[in-house]
Amino acid sequence: MADFEISRPAGKCSLSGRGFNEGEAFYTVLVETASGFERRDVAEECWTGPPENAVCHFKARVPKKTERRKVFVDDEVLVEFFLRLGGTEEPLKQRFRFVLALMLMRKRLLKYEQTLRAEGAEVWRMRLTKDKSVHEVRNPELNEVQIQELSAELSTILAGPSASDAIDHASVSTVPDPPERTEGD
Repeated sequence: MADFEISRPAGKCSLSGRGFNEGEAFYTVLVETASGFERRDVAEECWTGPPENAVCHFKARVPKKTERRKVFVDDEVLVEFFLRLGGTEEPLKQRFRFVLALMLMRKRLLKYEQTLRAEGAEVWRMRLTKDKSVHEVRNPELNEVQIQELSAELSTILAGPSASDAIDHASVSTVPDPPERTEGD
């Protein structure tokens, strides 16, 4: 989606400006700014922890040029990002959270329980498998192309420019019908 743009990694520390070397570990943090989400890569020696406006963060490593890039995002990072986007009324964030919910369902970290109708919208009641907490996710009724675009953006945010190779591992290509439908208030 054109209104959801995240800059690709620049290959250098956003604080010191020093370029990263092959095999070097660094931290990536996703922060919310007035203009949307922004990715920042920080060298280990400059890392003092995530800033207050961080949505999520994780440790990564610059791949060696001879290695095929591996895309690995810790499940905890995905869950944390999903939780941080909860309660938002912004349509873009709701769409993004819905795609995260689909990804977490695919990984069996989030279970669908029922569909409710609230203010003319479809809302999925879901449960995190780890702590059994219940979450409601508005279904923004995305088409397949929109889901793929949001999945690609998520992949870029969390894994960098080679993430398009891993989109099959981390995304969904269609919106599944909920297992059962029940009407709520």
